[in-house]
Amino acid sequence: MASTLEEPTAERKAELSESLTEVRVRVEAAASLSSTTPTLVAVSKYKPASDILACHELGQLDFGENYVQELEDKARILPSDIRWHFIGTLQSNKAKTLASIPNLYSVQTLGSIKAANALNKALSSDRTSPLRVQLQVNTSGEDSKSGFPPLSTSEGIESSELAQLAAHVVKECPRLRLEGLMTIGSLELSIHASEAEKNADFETLKETRDFLKGYLETTLGDDVRSSWGEEGSGRLLLSMGMSSDFETALKAGSDIVRVGTGIFGQRAPKAT
Repeated sequence: MASTLEEPTAERKAELSESLTEVRVRVEAAASLSSTTPTLVAVSKYKPASDILACHELGQLDFGENYVQELEDKARILPSDIRWHFIGTLQSNKAKTLASIPNLYSVQTLGSIKAANALNKALSSDRTSPLRVQLQVNTSGEDSKSGFPPLSTSEGIESSELAQLAAHVVKECPRLRLEGLMTIGSLELSIHASEAEKNADFETLKETRDFLKGYLETTLGDDVRSSWGEEGSGRLLLSMGMSSDFETALKAGSDIVRVGTGIFGQRAPKAT
């Protein structure tokens, strides 16, 4: 990663303007069926900082990165009002580096109590607000994907890893704020589902959210009710939907969609 920020070419600016505008229009149209205003996260992994700068100049503030080092390098040279979303696998030994990024906005893939503790400990006491975190749920059951098993019943929730981590974040990690749940739905399901069909992965995440919400309300009580969920509304947000299925996700009630290829085009392989 270059230590200085290069200006995007006029041609690249035009390409990104066209694609970002198209995605925004589609997001707005799909979200019009729900009562929420979703957040569009532009997934910029492997893309040069100049691409991010071009999108930022078009008013895009939310960007997602999968690798801690790449995020740190980009954050160092890009505008400080960017809201960085970490969407890769968080290893506890990378928590200190990640926490040092002052405009880190959220971690969407928190996956263990160990990582939560490391991140909470590493965050500066100077932060004006807790760091938003989402817990990843493997709604498709695919071995290639990370995340906790979904919840399918209110019985025995307290013994599930998902509920245990959620409760731990709320009770033991004051510098973190449990904001919601995240999933990567099955691409196969998105490709082959008809227009009228509901995406089973997205419905599973909604169901899991509802069971978890009930558990937290019952178990933790009113004394910490204001310390989890979206600030203001208290809702547990859903991050679901990518380039291939974000419209379906929005119609299902997604609050956050993560779009990379649809904005930036195909990614080159990661440099070795």
